[in-house]
Amino acid sequence: MNKPPSRGKKVIPGASGEPKPAINSAKKDPSSHENPASATITVTAVEIRELTEEEQSLRLQLERQVERAFLSAGQALMDLRDRRLYRSTHRTFEEYCRDRFNYSRDAAYLKISATVVYGNLQKFLPTIGRQIPMPTNERQLRFLAKAELEPDVQADVWQQAVEQAGNKIPSGRIVKDVVDRIHESTKVPNPYHIGEICILLPKDNPDLRGKAGYWGVVSHVGEYSCTVQAWDGDHTVKIEHLKLLELLDEDCQFMQQLCVRLRQLHQVASRDSSVDWLLQGLGKQAKPYLSSLQAKLLATVEREYNLVWKQQK
Repeated sequence: MNKPPSRGKKVIPGASGEPKPAINSAKKDPSSHENPASATITVTAVEIRELTEEEQSLRLQLERQVERAFLSAGQALMDLRDRRLYRSTHRTFEEYCRDRFNYSRDAAYLKISATVVYGNLQKFLPTIGRQIPMPTNERQLRFLAKAELEPDVQADVWQQAVEQAGNKIPSGRIVKDVVDRIHESTKVPNPYHIGEICILLPKDNPDLRGKAGYWGVVSHVGEYSCTVQAWDGDHTVKIEHLKLLELLDEDCQFMQQLCVRLRQLHQVASRDSSVDWLLQGLGKQAKPYLSSLQAKLLATVEREYNLVWKQQK
């Protein structure tokens, strides 16, 4: 029996799995290439609703939180440092900041300094009759904090920077320009000389923390700073962190030699902790002489560690 011939499947356009070739829209509408300016653009209008009083109040509150975030961070770091709340896990505040917050030493102290400067601005800015915009981050106060100006001068610098910025919050660059002009107008020559004896004044310099009253010998004189050799090492500081001891030449020579002896003893790595008491006591006694007992104690300790000292004439 013969089979009936099979019927072929009817192919319906678009129903097969074969992808359709892309249709060139330019062919459908050739005028789009000929005259692009004739294209129609549809713009959907978006209604912008005004803020309610409650929303406006919330916005201002949140903006103030953002602006003052650096203040709360700086104050918290200051409390952690001053109360030594890091002491259970870290030997120094700098190590704690690096491990806990990933802050470098400069970054941590910049936040603290910025908080102090902000407080000075609040206190000394003339706000009667007008509103002067306040800083919103520590970068705007970076150069003002490093300049170590008096609080009232800091306020004057900020006020000038605001005016230079068109009565808006100035950038750090604008603040630096004003600080540089202040320095140029108040530049004074360095009054110190090599060999003179000075006392260290820490003020707001974190590098001199715990060194109030240390005396040392001026070993280098720069334009605005000096390097001073104290019993515990060399300290390069600005001239406002020094107080000159007006001594006779022979008194200066005595203290220069005493400084050499104390530094030599400080370099003994295996020294007893009681030696540090002697070093700190003599290192803060800014007098061109030793008592009889002090001289005997120093000589005894030097013999203990085989340190030979010959007085220079």
